[in-house]
Amino acid sequence: MTATPVRAPDGPATTTVTFRDAFRAGLREALAGDERVFLMGEDVGRYGGCFAVSQGLLEEFGEERVRDAPLSESAFVGAGIGAAIGGTLPIVEIMTVNFALLALDQIVNNAATLRHMSGGQLGVPLVVRIPTGPGRQLAAQHSHTLEGWFAHVPGLRVVTPATLADARGMLATALLDPDPVLVFEQIGLYGTSGELATDAGPVDLDRAAVRRAGTDATVVAYGGSLAPVLAAAEQLAGRGVSAEVVDLRALRPLDTDTVVESVARTHRLVVVDNAWRSGGPMAEVVARVAEQALDELDAPVERVAAVEVPVPYPRHLEEAALPQASDVVAATLRAVG
Repeated sequence: MTATPVRAPDGPATTTVTFRDAFRAGLREALAGDERVFLMGEDVGRYGGCFAVSQGLLEEFGEERVRDAPLSESAFVGAGIGAAIGGTLPIVEIMTVNFALLALDQIVNNAATLRHMSGGQLGVPLVVRIPTGPGRQLAAQHSHTLEGWFAHVPGLRVVTPATLADARGMLATALLDPDPVLVFEQIGLYGTSGELATDAGPVDLDRAAVRRAGTDATVVAYGGSLAPVLAAAEQLAGRGVSAEVVDLRALRPLDTDTVVESVARTHRLVVVDNAWRSGGPMAEVVARVAEQALDELDAPVERVAAVEVPVPYPRHLEEAALPQASDVVAATLRAVG
C-alpha cells in the first residue's frame, strides 16, 4: 500500500487500495510477524501469483518463505497439511477454485478429518487461499463459484471476504485457527479499489455483518454478490424501499442468528448468489430461516442466482449468466409487493 494516508475530520486515517493490495498486505504482515508462516503455490514466487497478489514477497522474504510449487494441487496441498502437522503455519494458494477440485481429496479426506480421526491429537492449522468466481472472462474452467461445495464439509472453516477490511484482516484471524481455513477470494474484485483504514487489522470470522440497515426486506449476499446487492439497495432506496443487506462473510460456520434477527425486523427475505441456484449456499440459508423463523415471513422467499450453465467467456454472456443489480431490485420489489 503506497498511497498517502488521509484523515477524515471525524474518522480514522484511510488510504486508497485495491483488493489485491489488501490481500497482499495481509500476507506481508503474516510473513513478517511469525517465522512459522510460509506461502506456497504455483507461481506465487517469481511470477508474483497468477493475480499478482504475492508480487514482491519473494524478494522480501526469500525462497524459504515464498515457495513456488509444481503443477500438482494434490501434492502441494498435501505438503501443506504435513507441514501444518509438523508445527509450521502454511498458507497454500490454489490458482482458481476449479483447480481446487484436483486437491479435493487432500482437503476433504485429510485436512478436514485428521483432528476427528486422531481423537483430537492432530490439528491441521492450514490456510488455503482460493481465487473464485467470475468477472475476468476466464471462462468455464476458471470462473465458477464452488465454495459452497467446501462449506458442506465438517472440519473446514470457509470464509469469503467481500470488503477491503475483510480482505486485509481475515488471513490474520485464519492463521490463529488450529484447524484448516479456506479463504475464497473473489477474482472479479482484485482490481477494485476503495478506502481502507490504515490501522485495519484482524477481523471476526464468526459473525455475519449488516452492511446496510433497512426495514422492508432482508437481502443476503456474500463474496462477489455483495457489490451488486449494495448497488441494488441504493436503487431501491430511490423507489422508497428500505433493504437491509447482510453479508454472510463465512459460509461455514454459518451465522444464522444475524440473518434471522434481520428477517424478524423486515419480514421479507431475498437471497443472492453467484453460484448456481440448485444446491447452492443460499439454499442452506433459506432452509435455516424456514426452520427458525418461518412465522416471521410475510412473503415467499426470493432467490436470485447464477444461470445454471458453465460460465461463458464472452463478456456479455458472462454478465447475462450472473445476478445483476437489476435482478436484485426486481426480486426485492416482488417480495415487498
